This record gives sequence, structure tokens and C-alpha cells, in this order.
Amino acid sequence: MARNLQASPQWERIQQNWVTEEAAVDLANFKSDHRNYNLALWSPEANGIRYLKTLVHNLAEGLGDDDRARLGRIRNRDLGDPLTVRVGGQSVCLDYLQAVLELGFIERRLDLDGARVLEIGAGYGRTCHAVLSNYDVAEYWIVDLTNTLRLSGKYLGEVLDAEQFAKIRFVDVEDVDEVVRSAGFDLCVNIHSFTEMLPDTVREYLDLIDQTCTGFYVKNPVGKFLDKKLDGHHKGEEAVQLALRTGPLRKVLDVFDAEAVAAAVPDYIAAYLPGAGWDCVADERGYPWSYFWQALYLKGSA
Repeated sequence: MARNLQASPQWERIQQNWVTEEAAVDLANFKSDHRNYNLALWSPEANGIRYLKTLVHNLAEGLGDDDRARLGRIRNRDLGDPLTVRVGGQSVCLDYLQAVLELGFIERRLDLDGARVLEIGAGYGRTCHAVLSNYDVAEYWIVDLTNTLRLSGKYLGEVLDAEQFAKIRFVDVEDVDEVVRSAGFDLCVNIHSFTEMLPDTVREYLDLIDQTCTGFYVKNPVGKFLDKKLDGHHKGEEAVQLALRTGPLRKVLDVFDAEAVAAAVPDYIAAYLPGAGWDCVADERGYPWSYFWQALYLKGSA
């Protein structure tokens, strides 16, 4: 054989270690082990960041002009060294990509300029950052646990200007009854935190929304997953059991079965209805996740 048709040193190593003489003996699982990871796929365990960046890159390329404009108005979003790609001359991470998609969904049905917004469970504050960068809201209240409020307060204090930051009111969960129930809001937002609360706590928050708000945007999973291959149960079995007991929707399903997800949507819409007199005016999949759904409810819309 001509020398230039021989295996490269890289492939010599692969044949010695992974695609060996014994590789074809048993094909039962070869497409999800080191054999195929060296032939056709990148190992997800070793290449998780590459897969994440591929996801973000593909989604970013699909953003519309309005989405790109929303993203461009959010300054200082690279604080904290996020995992980013560069598309259309802009740095894009998954957090803020989701934020602009969420705002696009809300904006099509609700005018946020001049609105008073309440967010329950804001994380480090990316939604608040995106809203205050794109709309002239009157106020933005955040209800959260003490330590998370410290994080969001620090982050938002650095990424927003003084005028924007002055519109935020941080409310500890311990003070909700005293402070929030006497206020009124045009929109309440909950993104991926009701699913992590006890069912009775979610119901109490929905009652609060019913009493104080006229609009409600929610983006959460339609159910639970238990397939260990998806995350390796890396936080331990106790964390898995705790997760299975939280949220109003606790049915375990194949979250990558589109029909199973679609079948769970009616229960999702019903579970997050704040009360009588509310209508779900829009709902759709919460990209990029296969099993997240987003819905907007308005009070007295009929």
C-alpha cells in the first residue's frame, strides 16, 4: 500500500485504543459508546461545551431583526465570563438569547412601556436586565430568597445604569405578605422556578398573582425527566428525589418525545392559571428546551 494511504498517527491511536479488533463483536450499544464517539459523534461527556456552543450558534443565526435589536440594547451582558459565540457581530450566550425570545413572545401581546413588573425568582437577574434595557417600565420588583437577592442585586447594580437600577425593588420572600400584597402590577414573570418549589408554595404564589396582577408570563417544564443518561444524576440521588417532589407538574415523561410533551400541555395551561377570570391568550414551546412551555395569561381579557 502506498505510504500516503496509510492511517494517520491520530487514527492509529484510535484503532489501538477504541475502534479495536474487537469493536465489531457486539453492536448492542456501539452508537452510544467510545466506538461511535470516535467514528461519527463527539462524546457528549467530553464535548459538552462544544455542543452547548453549537446550540447557541444555531439559535443565534435564526434570530430575527427584532430579536437582534433587543439583544443589542442589553449592555454589559458579558459580565461574569459567560460561554458565548459570535454571530452577526454580537456576542451571544444562551441566557440572553432566551431572554430576547421571551420578550418577543410577551411583546406581541402586551405593551411593557410604563408597566409595573413583578418577577418571582429572578436568578442572577438576566430577565430584569433585558426588560429594563428594552422598555421604559415604571417599576420592576423582584421577589426571591435572601442569598439570591444578594447575587441579583450585585449583578444588576453593575450591568445597569443608575436610573435603570433605581426602578428595581428587591423583596425577600419573608416580606411578601407585608409588601407585595398591597401593590398592583401589570405583569408577573416566572421563569424556571415554580418547577423547583413545593406545590403548595406555587399555589400561594398563583393566589398572590391573582390578587395583585393583571398579566402573568410563565415558562417552566411540562413535566419531569428521570433518564439518568441526560444528566448523570450528578447532584446525587437525594437531589433527584427532591426534584421529583417539586412543582405543580410532577409526571415523569420522555422529554424528547414531542407527542408526550404535547400531551402534557393542557395540564400545564391549567396548572398555571392564576384564578377565575384569567385567560391564557398565548402559549408555545419555550425554546430551546424540548419540554419547556411558555404561556401568557391576562385577567379579564374576554
